Amino acid sequence: MTGATPNHPPTGAPGRPDYDPLLLERARRIRLLALDVDGVLTDGKLYYDNAGNEMKAFCARDGLGMQALQHYDVRLAIITGRSSASVTRRMQELQVNFVYQGQSDKMGAFRTLLRDSGVEAAAICYAGDDWVDIPLLDRAGLAVTVADADPRVKTRVHWITRMGGGQGAVREICDLLLTAQGHDQQWLAELLNR
Repeated sequence: MTGATPNHPPTGAPGRPDYDPLLLERARRIRLLALDVDGVLTDGKLYYDNAGNEMKAFCARDGLGMQALQHYDVRLAIITGRSSASVTRRMQELQVNFVYQGQSDKMGAFRTLLRDSGVEAAAICYAGDDWVDIPLLDRAGLAVTVADADPRVKTRVHWITRMGGGQGAVREICDLLLTAQGHDQQWLAELLNR
């Protein structure tokens, strides 16, 4: 990959980004969104209380976007090198289809995901932020990273979010996929009519 397509400022319809047509074409084919946790779903910081318990903060907007994707049959996965009870709890709340924690070999977990899900790599969007994610980004049909990712990772992806990890970046990815697949306005209408 030669670098990411920038996320252009909104034009046209209010609040709707003007995505690059090639990016939309890739996003249209996605059937599964796979995410790293630390630095993508969270800010990448490790928080410990005085008893040594690990804590993580998740963005609620990310969760709503993930639920929207599931509503339109885009499945979800996480692949993370660490294991955390807070990740287990959040992924259960969001009913994430495939959860791979404690994966020192992320590429091995990605191959397992391909087998478990039956989804081809070309139909997977993967979002990661550090060097260990590069092999997965290179395999995915749509490779995405966050605004505060490692600079070398940014040169290996198709798209970079405006927001940083844990700050709504995953919601941006979800919105891209919903828009590309023609569900963004429908999802908004459904939420307004509840």
